Amino acid sequence: MLKVGLTGGIGSGKSSVAEIFKVLGIPVFDADMEAKLIMETDKQLVSSIESSFGPETYIEGKLNRPFLANLVFNDPYKLEQLNALVHPITIAAAQNWMLQQKTPYIIKEAALLFEAGTAANLDYIIGVYAPKNLRIQRVMERDNASREQVLARISRQINEDIKMKLCNFVIVNDEQQLLIPEVLRLHKKFLLNS
Repeated sequence: MLKVGLTGGIGSGKSSVAEIFKVLGIPVFDADMEAKLIMETDKQLVSSIESSFGPETYIEGKLNRPFLANLVFNDPYKLEQLNALVHPITIAAAQNWMLQQKTPYIIKEAALLFEAGTAANLDYIIGVYAPKNLRIQRVMERDNASREQVLARISRQINEDIKMKLCNFVIVNDEQQLLIPEVLRLHKKFLLNS
């Protein structure tokens, strides 16, 4: 079974591309979504996050995302500290999930494939690229965030041009080019190589 990574900067449209793969019957592990789930359900992790970032990190058992985002996206050390707590558990969850799959290939969707050091365990990596201004606009609308908040998040990720050069394939999601034909082309390639 081929293991294919799917990455891109915040607001690039990774989830849209992942949805197309799902329609084609390919299982997708959404690392970002899994991390959010684990941050609310893993009691040991919840305790570690509260110890590191304060009791206001959770409200009635739910992660206080705005509070935590404001904290970590304005302090590189705190972001590194959070990632050190969350990434190992999420990576282990992805590995367990992969072992259970029976399809010719699977997709692991993660914004931080390279930053988390998990790209080396994958056979191919697809990058989803969108121009920076479009990414900023999408995230501002999606997260009801200010331009400054989005730029702070972008500044914590690998430069988008460098990230795309590290990928085996790049899908451009600029709302000008069609996504489905690009995904279908890669789908056929992965089926042939599996």
